[in-house]
Amino acid sequence: MAGEYPDDDVAASAAILFRATVKADELRFDVVPDSSVVFTGDADARSSSGSVREGVPDEARSGTTYRDVRVDYAIAAKLAPPDG
Repeated sequence: MAGEYPDDDVAASAAILFRATVKADELRFDVVPDSSVVFTGDADARSSSGSVREGVPDEARSGTTYRDVRVDYAIAAKLAPPDG
């Protein structure tokens, strides 16, 4: 698993929830992308993002062809409680 995939409690109470599934017969990176998610502003510390992968490791390698790939990705942003 890459990142911390949002658990059901966080996903159910998120102010913003994004989920996507990508499937591919083949996937190949000439250059492995460097990606990240940063929560700013009034985001609660329990906000999280991550993926569950099949057929491709958490640390993909350039020049390697991965077959029968599935990536489930989610971002769950929770709002921090108001001050006071």
